[in-house]
This record gives sequence, C-alpha cells and structure tokens, in this order.
Amino acid sequence: MAKSILSKISRAARWAVIGAIKGTEDTATAIVNAVSDVLLVTVDGVAQVAVATEKAASQILVGAIQAATETGEDVFLAIKSAVKGLVKGASEVGADVGKTAVAAIDRAVKAAGEIGADTAEALEHATTGAIEAAEEIGSDTAQAVRKVLKTAVKGKNR
Repeated sequence: MAKSILSKISRAARWAVIGAIKGTEDTATAIVNAVSDVLLVTVDGVAQVAVATEKAASQILVGAIQAATETGEDVFLAIKSAVKGLVKGASEVGADVGKTAVAAIDRAVKAAGEIGADTAEALEHATTGAIEAAEEIGSDTAQAVRKVLKTAVKGKNR
C-alpha cells in the first residue's frame, strides 16, 4: 500500500512540475512552487508530519526530475529548485527542515545517478537549493541547515 501511494506522489509531482514549466517562463520558480505545493498537499492532515515529509520528498524529487527530463529542461536546475521547494514546504508544515534537506539531497543525488547525470554536480545543485531555501526562511534556519549538512557530509566521507 505505501509503495502505491508513493508512486502516486511521484506521478503527481511529475505532472505538477510539467504543468508549472509549461505555464511560465521562470522554470526555477515554477518548480519550487509546484514541489512545495505537492508536499503541502501530501502531508496535509498526516499525524507524523516529519516522517511523511521525508518519505514524500523522495518521490517528489523523482517526479520533478522526470518532468525536467521529459520537457527538456535542465535536470540540475530541476534538482536545485525541487530541493529548495521541499525545504520551504517542510518549513511550512512544521517538519524538521534539516532532516528534510538531508533526505532531499540524498535522493536527488541517487535520482541523478539513476538517469546517468553527474552525481557530484547533482550534489552541488541540491545543496545550493537547500541552503538558499533555508536562508529565505531565516538566519537561524540557514545556520541549522548548514550545520546538519556538514555533519551529514562528514558522516558519508568516513
């Protein structure tokens, strides 16, 4: 059952991003808004918002990357914008922004690898998106996200 729901989330994100891209000239903003909206709808009314946010983030990223690929948009712009939208959405629903950023970045890198894109470049763009979103939320959030990202990266390098 959970897998079926997650694939529906991915499809919804894909269609939302495709619609947003086709409806505007500002692809980055369109992706940020579409991804954030899909996350908000996905976790609305869920008791465990943090868990739902992290699980949904993975599927939403897959959908956004598929949409970028299908529409010929820059995959790395889609990654950056999708991660940014997820972090902003996490803040709006009261989820842990740092954990969401780590989960989103991790999934963005995996998704990039799955389509044959450069994972190092995906990591760079995803991290930039997370930090930009955190800075827009506030300086305390930006500091917390930077700290958790440094810890997460160090943990993976050991």
